[in-house]
Amino acid sequence: MTTESLQWFKSSYSNNGGTCVEWAPAHAAVVGVVPVRDSKNLNGPVLDIPAYAFTSFVAGVKAGEFGAI
Repeated sequence: MTTESLQWFKSSYSNNGGTCVEWAPAHAAVVGVVPVRDSKNLNGPVLDIPAYAFTSFVAGVKAGEFGAI
């Protein structure tokens, strides 16, 4: 996998403040892994998170389990 072939997205809550991550959701549908990277370092490392773990994380964020920002 090359990161150039992935379609990356930022959160709709991103205000371009420089502290964002990007993710490639279509890849999860194909291989069950969600690639995540730092939006400031496009050629840097990519974390491959199992789709079930990413889904649980997003649900926890929406439920407020990690506190307020």
